[in-house]
Amino acid sequence: MLAAAWLGPLPALAQHAFAAHMTMHVAVIAIAAPLLAFGLAGSGHDPAARWPAAFAPLPASVVELVVVWAWHAPALHHAARHAPSMRVLEQGSFLLAGLLVWVSAFGGPASRERAAAGVGGLLLTSMHMTLLGVLLAGASRALYAHAGAAPLFGLDVLQDQQLGGVLMLGVGGTVYLVGALVLLAGLLRARRSEGA
Repeated sequence: MLAAAWLGPLPALAQHAFAAHMTMHVAVIAIAAPLLAFGLAGSGHDPAARWPAAFAPLPASVVELVVVWAWHAPALHHAARHAPSMRVLEQGSFLLAGLLVWVSAFGGPASRERAAAGVGGLLLTSMHMTLLGVLLAGASRALYAHAGAAPLFGLDVLQDQQLGGVLMLGVGGTVYLVGALVLLAGLLRARRSEGA
């Protein structure tokens, strides 16, 4: 997934198309990060098992919120779209923030409290991703400067931004919500087993 997002056509397209840039974001933070975290969780390389206090789900989700919203500030977003070094920094911080949230939620010592905190952290992340997606998709004007080339699929600049918002809303918000529901289902099953 990381190779497809970072080595394929998306980086070049992202200079002119907001939706391509958002596709890179979503691929990293909502697909690659959880897949990597699931591979690490419970293994001998699980950082949340080694340092559980450093991988608390709710603070991790706040860190991720700050990272995502900061990179969507117009000046940083523009720099990441047009300067390869800034794009590397942006994408790397998205990957680290995503890993932090997912490893914090699914890794570490198994306990009801940790799983409940994971539900809260993933729900908070789902909500802020959904909010950002709604803001981008529902905007009545373009929020970001573009390089002047036509965006993907013949869309105008505003439609391109709105498509990017829908991607953030539809994929970003949904994946984190599903993660929270998976943890919640595990908590409910454990409670039912104890009751039986």
